[in-house]
Amino acid sequence: MRLADRDRRLTPPSAAEPFEVVRGQVTLRGESAGAGDAVLLLHGLTATRRYVVHGSRAIERAGRQVVMYDARGHGASSPAGAYDYGELAADAIAVLDHLGIERAALVGQSMGSATAVAVALAHPGRVRSLAIVTPAHRGAPSPNLEHWDALAAGLERGGPEGFLEALGPMHVGERWRDAVRTVILQRLGRHEHPAAVADALRGIPRLEALEAITVPTIVVGSRDDVDPDHPREVAEEYVRRIPGAAFTIEAEGESPLAWRGGALSKEILPLL
Repeated sequence: MRLADRDRRLTPPSAAEPFEVVRGQVTLRGESAGAGDAVLLLHGLTATRRYVVHGSRAIERAGRQVVMYDARGHGASSPAGAYDYGELAADAIAVLDHLGIERAALVGQSMGSATAVAVALAHPGRVRSLAIVTPAHRGAPSPNLEHWDALAAGLERGGPEGFLEALGPMHVGERWRDAVRTVILQRLGRHEHPAAVADALRGIPRLEALEAITVPTIVVGSRDDVDPDHPREVAEEYVRRIPGAAFTIEAEGESPLAWRGGALSKEILPLL
């Protein structure tokens, strides 16, 4: 190991600096920590900035500046009038501009992975590399819009418990059901504007032109018996469509990499 590499790996974590970005009528709240090449973390639908690397400081300790924020309508950020990937990508660029970051590696989970792809397609000069973690869809309109509308209505009607009721039976292995239920309740409970999250649930994502991505990319999949909402075949399709993309997935019987921030960080750090 080179001395410089060892020193970067031993960089102690620094205190996170909060920031606030106002873009039009939307206020985005987040935090930045560390120094070095920037890594922007983008969370999933109904989650918050805490649910990308789940508190792991491994990327920061490796000598990177880690930036994270709550997407519009989520966490501590304000509600918005529009929830589509054009707006979500523009929000990400606004955060980078606010912090004076010209180029960043993007790490996105689920909705955040689609946001990262949208940024890479619309602003390729701002993206150094991509980690696409458990993409949820192929980019076509969802064939089951009623499902998303029902989740939104459940959240509006009964909060996190109403969301779970609308979700119905969990199609995951019995071993994982309690853990999945707990995580859903915890992350939904972090939002200051739950009605805005319901609005976001109704803004079903659409993506196209994955073949146009030119930056180094790794796709992180998950196994369907644990995480059926993020099908392995979708992640594998991203790998086929994005030129030169690498692929990784947890070992059989393990919980998904996307749920384990330290393990996920270790997998994607070489690309970052």
